[in-house]
Amino acid sequence: MKVFGAFLLACACLGPVYGQEKKPAAPDPAEAVKQLERDWSDAQKTRNIDKLSQIIADDWSGLGSDGTRSTKKDFLNDVKSGASKLESFEIGPMDVKVIGTVAVVQGGDTEKSSTKGKDTSGKWVWMDVFVMRDGKWQAVRSQSAMVK
Repeated sequence: MKVFGAFLLACACLGPVYGQEKKPAAPDPAEAVKQLERDWSDAQKTRNIDKLSQIIADDWSGLGSDGTRSTKKDFLNDVKSGASKLESFEIGPMDVKVIGTVAVVQGGDTEKSSTKGKDTSGKWVWMDVFVMRDGKWQAVRSQSAMVK
């Protein structure tokens, strides 16, 4: 009888624990930002302005390898008009540092691209800064350089 009583006590204590609904794990912020980087390249290649507009914040600023600054409006206009073309790309490893609501991504890629008629194909390194706003990550700053 003592064994049966112990069994019932164990069931009574463990039942609520095992009966609880498991909550899905929160997405890993570093992986979420890496996926945004891949989505950004895919959207740029296909000229998906709507997707790019979601990834890039309205106050985004980019610094190109020649020191030229661009705004979100400039960037989207260049992609939309075809002045900036990304024909193919292969993203390399990315390093992400998440500090609260800020994520800094360092990465590189090999691409076939052109900007305003100039061939910009080759190996690139870049850094993007994302901020969590209203529950989603958005790029606020970017810098890129060609590797020679």
